[in-house]
Amino acid sequence: MDAVRDFLLEMLQKGRVKGHFLGLLNILIGRRISRADGTVLSTGVTWRALANLLKQCHYDVELVRELGLEPDTIGQRDRQRFWYAVIAKADVASEEASRQGDKLATVLQKDGYVIGPAPGTK
Repeated sequence: MDAVRDFLLEMLQKGRVKGHFLGLLNILIGRRISRADGTVLSTGVTWRALANLLKQCHYDVELVRELGLEPDTIGQRDRQRFWYAVIAKADVASEEASRQGDKLATVLQKDGYVIGPAPGTK
């Protein structure tokens, strides 16, 4: 799980999150993430684990606006529950999420990451 946390922090540092939040959720939940040298970072994480990681990495709640959600309408008191609710409402398995994940995967190739295909695709 440390590798996924480090990946999330790197995405923040490199500015890869803004404009790609839905794609990032899609990749983290349903795809294999590895480095170009073959080191596997993740084969997918659960919603609960991802919610906890987003909380630990202090992701900005304003990112949910990219998903068409208003952060004020989602209880922010407990950040893990907040992020879990966001993931549940994001429809991370939709075709749009897969397209966004594919777009982000192309960007991440330049950073030395290999992102697997969305589940159900070849």
